[in-house]
Amino acid sequence: MNMRGHKRSSGKDSENPLSAGQINLSPWTNLPSPTTTPVTEAPRRRASKVSWFERTAALLILLLISPVMLLIALAIKLDSPRGPVLFKQERVGLNRRRRRATGNSITPVRERRASDSTGQPIEIFKFRTMIPDAEKATGPVWAQEKDPRVTRVGGVLRQLRLDELPQLFNVVRGQMRLIGPRPERPHFVSQLVQEIPDYAERHQVHPGITGLAQVEKHYDASVQDVKTKLHYDLFYAKHRGRLMDLKIIFKTIDVMIRGKGAR
Repeated sequence: MNMRGHKRSSGKDSENPLSAGQINLSPWTNLPSPTTTPVTEAPRRRASKVSWFERTAALLILLLISPVMLLIALAIKLDSPRGPVLFKQERVGLNRRRRRATGNSITPVRERRASDSTGQPIEIFKFRTMIPDAEKATGPVWAQEKDPRVTRVGGVLRQLRLDELPQLFNVVRGQMRLIGPRPERPHFVSQLVQEIPDYAERHQVHPGITGLAQVEKHYDASVQDVKTKLHYDLFYAKHRGRLMDLKIIFKTIDVMIRGKGAR
């Protein structure tokens, strides 16, 4: 769905209000490009807690969409009855270790912790989209295009990003925000902090259900994808604010409708 100033055309296109240019959300879906922003820039500010306003908003959203979530749960069980509807997966969250700003960089304040490279582990909730024990033989691996492990219902949920809805519970618990860098699995984080300079800086802000990198780029499938998305994560950490968050919400809705970048 492209919202950017389509001209009215004849035939079937003229019957579609989106293609006819009757709706234009471009001011709300045009986000700044971080490609010219150095990834070494430090986050502008740091919030150690998820606000009660955001936690309450997540709870209200959960109440509103609970019928949809029940239907999703039923569809998953009918399609793949052997596995659970929901599953928990360990991810890396906010690094609560104190930091000190020095020019355009941030350095850790000396503490007793052994490592400053990653954030605290959290368990996120997701709707199951793969066959049971999908990684039993291989261990953690990157998502693939047309992944054979994904179930029929799981493919639809991924396409529409509905598999992430249970993470609203994580927001209510104060572990995540609605908007922020996506939390990664510890297995991959341990590799990425060694291969990508400044990767750990993304843990200086709370992870989110959706974020700038998610609405602008596709799913991670390689280390190069992560390097590209790191620019977006650190740009968001540096410049985040209410207006950018609002635009990311609008862009997320656009991405969900279009099914952009799903694997």
